[in-house]
Parts: sequence; structure tokens; C-alpha cells
Amino acid sequence: MPKVGEIAPDFELPNQDGTLVKLSSLRGKKVILFAFPKADTPGCTTQACGFRDRFPQIEASGAVVLGISADSQKDLLKWKQKQNLPYDLLSDVDHKVLEAWDAWGEKSMYGKTYMGIIRSHWVIDETGKVLDEEIKISPEKSIEGAVKRVTG
Repeated sequence: MPKVGEIAPDFELPNQDGTLVKLSSLRGKKVILFAFPKADTPGCTTQACGFRDRFPQIEASGAVVLGISADSQKDLLKWKQKQNLPYDLLSDVDHKVLEAWDAWGEKSMYGKTYMGIIRSHWVIDETGKVLDEEIKISPEKSIEGAVKRVTG
């Protein structure tokens, strides 16, 4: 997992349209990368729409937003259109990137334990260095904390 102060490990994943997005191609801009468990669920919609609603402020600070989950490209596209999200959603169906970034792990619900995506975010600076990382964070705190890091 990348730690604060380290260079974020590069990855390349397809977005909702099937276009490959490479993290290192965004050098020169700050990046908010957020991991969400499942498209079109309440907490994930809160998180995604929070970044959508703050997007003009984020964009004005020279930053971009990327969401990442294990959802299919088709499901991500449907959700992006439904919620009018102005940024890319990345599909990591085999969760290799999510695992490498420590956003895949044991979760529990209703007494059952299972493996899944842990809601998280990272803020990466223009040189590729991790400025902030929050693993297991609420949707509201994720929005507040990440936006604060990119807008000052």
C-alpha cells in the first residue's frame, strides 16, 4: 500500500467506457482517488455525488477525481449516467489494484464475514506523491477530507 509521502504505484484500468486510464498519465495534476464498495448503493452514491457536487471547486484547484470499484464497466457507466458524475469510474473486477492499495479486505455485515472493498480515498499530488490516505472512512468524511487536501 502506498503510504503518505511515497510515490503512488502506477496502474492502468478501464473506465466506464472501456478507455484505459493510467494513473501516471495524470502527473501535473492532483488526483483524488476513491474506492467504493458497489455502484448505486446508498453510501457509495453519497460519496460519489459529494465529489460530483464539489467538482467545480476540485477542478478549479487543478485536480481530477477517479472512483474505483470491482463493478463492471457496464454497471459503472449506468451509474455514472444516472448520477451525472463528471469524472471517470474505474473497473477493477479482479481487485488487484484495490488489494495493492489495501482497499480490499475482510468486512462483516449481519454477522457474516466476507471479503470486499473497504471505502477509502487517497490524494496524490502533481508529482505522484501520496499526500493523504484514508482507509475505512465514511462517505461524508471522505468527501470533506479529500476536497480539503486539494483545495487548501
